[in-house]
Amino acid sequence: MSGHNKWSTIKRKKGALDAKRSKIFSRIIKEITVAVKEGGPDPDGNPRLRLAIANAKGASMPKDNISRAINKGSDKDAANYLETSYEGYAPNGIAIFIECTTDNMQRTISNVRSYFNKFGGSLGTNGSLAFLFDRKGVFTIPKGEINLEDLEMELIDAGAEDIQADEEMITVYTAMEDFGPMLKKLEELKIEPENSELQRIPKNTVKVDKDTARKVMKLIDHFEEDDDVTNVFHNMELTDEIMEELD
Repeated sequence: MSGHNKWSTIKRKKGALDAKRSKIFSRIIKEITVAVKEGGPDPDGNPRLRLAIANAKGASMPKDNISRAINKGSDKDAANYLETSYEGYAPNGIAIFIECTTDNMQRTISNVRSYFNKFGGSLGTNGSLAFLFDRKGVFTIPKGEINLEDLEMELIDAGAEDIQADEEMITVYTAMEDFGPMLKKLEELKIEPENSELQRIPKNTVKVDKDTARKVMKLIDHFEEDDDVTNVFHNMELTDEIMEELD
């Protein structure tokens, strides 16, 4: 999982430098809207909404924005978003898995196909690459004053399979079925993650040279800049050398 954790680190750095906050908020608002339509506006009885609100707080979304998003989701005239995913290959056979939330499927598939074509990739059929990834719960927690040694056993008891830490963040991985119990444990411990989500972790990674890495990253950047795209996962191995090149 270390390769994926490095990718998460890149996303955090990149996000702090150049991501538009309005796009981040827009994606969170979509998630809140879907959650409200699916399970109602009360977070106490709607776990998905509770998680979306927690992620909104982790992204420093103002309370007024969160309240408006919940009200908007409750409106019968609110957009009906559909969740879908696409799979394909980037240059050098790198597997790409894209998760989307959209109100216009034709627009989304057209954009996804055009990005693959533009950067030398190819769109595959749904289900063709899912076997290359494991779905895991991933929690990113600001380190702050947390003593990881004191916390470790609590997290393992709640289902943590792997715990990684750097100077700024603690990243906790769980099996998909342990996502809920870990979320509950963190609430009990009064620990607010920056982000909590189910991610697709590659079972194996593929080594590439720096030129290929740059091409793949350009493709990933285009996907992530699309408003319909919520997550992009890949199985490219990010070595220290490539990390330096991409910083």
